[in-house]
Amino acid sequence: MKRTAVALSAAALLLPLSACGGSAEAGSGSTVTVTVGYQSKTINTVTAGTLLRSLGYFEQQLNSLHDGHTYKVDWQDYATGAPITAQMTAGKIDIGSMGDFPLLLNAARGKQLGRPTHLVSVTGYNLRGGLNTVVTTPGSQLASLKDLKGRKISTSIGSAADGTLVRALQRAGIDPDKDISKLNQQPAVGASALSSGSVDALSQFVAWPGLLVFQSRAKALYDGAQLNLPTFHGVTAREDFTHRHPVVLEAFLKAQAEATDYLNAHPVTAAEKVARATGLPAEVVYLYNGAHGIATFDPAVRPQLVSALKQDVSVLKAAKLTGDIDVDSFVDDQYVKKALGASYAKRLTAPPAPAAGEVWAKGSDKTVSFKSARELLTYVARHQAGIRAAYAPDAITGTLWFADKALWVADGKQLLPFVTPATAQAYLTAHGGARTVSYREALERAS
Repeated sequence: MKRTAVALSAAALLLPLSACGGSAEAGSGSTVTVTVGYQSKTINTVTAGTLLRSLGYFEQQLNSLHDGHTYKVDWQDYATGAPITAQMTAGKIDIGSMGDFPLLLNAARGKQLGRPTHLVSVTGYNLRGGLNTVVTTPGSQLASLKDLKGRKISTSIGSAADGTLVRALQRAGIDPDKDISKLNQQPAVGASALSSGSVDALSQFVAWPGLLVFQSRAKALYDGAQLNLPTFHGVTAREDFTHRHPVVLEAFLKAQAEATDYLNAHPVTAAEKVARATGLPAEVVYLYNGAHGIATFDPAVRPQLVSALKQDVSVLKAAKLTGDIDVDSFVDDQYVKKALGASYAKRLTAPPAPAAGEVWAKGSDKTVSFKSARELLTYVARHQAGIRAAYAPDAITGTLWFADKALWVADGKQLLPFVTPATAQAYLTAHGGARTVSYREALERAS
């Protein structure tokens, strides 16, 4: 797709939509409606959306203000970040959550229309980029990104997944503007296009790749963590809203921190809650949001993430989706610092949970963790009838994946999982004598 068409498509996504909402001007004793835009199925935003809503923490925080106002929360669910931005710049959404690339478009659009917005907190992140994945059909002969030359690829223009695709293709020596045919599609449309064979690959953000692989409708071709560049989702708020209602934003961020702590303390229960609210399989939610999931949740605005955001600007500029963006002025962590208090500094430096395999037994609200893939396989082999899901981290990137959907390599006594053919092949090339084995053979070897 030519750059002009791409720019027009992205602009169309950002056109204001008609909807009710927005915050009411608050006089003493008035009712203030706070409109929150979220993406229920973009499940590493759940601490500012789906999970937060189901727990009721924001409403509880607002009720505790006792400032003479009555507060009402209007939750609005969207498939992507673009319509949230459109509603924010129309003054109809006060607080929204979206991915890193949409956040930049949010910043640019807000400034352009005289309704500036600010990044005020982070929801889920992955420091290597593992939240985005390129998948193909289960029977596809495509084995690497280089095989995509001349092919049709579905993605959502201006999304984090599109950013991953562009960067990955460039690293593979493929011009994303000339060497492929890129279709700008909503995630659900792209998933259908992949299944019907009208596209050769799909590049999307969480939870679509994991969902399609779990349903045996796709297999992973490229793990975003191969880029080794941070990707994240965050919370953006309208400047005029935060100036009028700073205590409301602080209440939201306190509630988000509570939801984050709940998710980290009760990952299985949280996954079940999100699954019920979204219709997604709980096993897929847990892949991303679990104790050792692909996403790490914390509201702190880490310097690594701000640095990554600055690097993302050049990708959007090259695609003519935006001009220069002053990231430093867009980031405003004063409210989350106040909301989190003394814990903020500690959160900034807390390391993500180490990669580890996990097994989720049927009927259990807890998982069992394993230090090695072989230990995980041994456990699965002995308890196959009672296993709900088993997860194993890629031996190179650390990206968690479904054990039965991973590619397995035997190297002496070691049994190693990989998300994609590329990472498996990289290991095989570096380790003479290693060979690929089926999941069944891996289980037999472990038992």
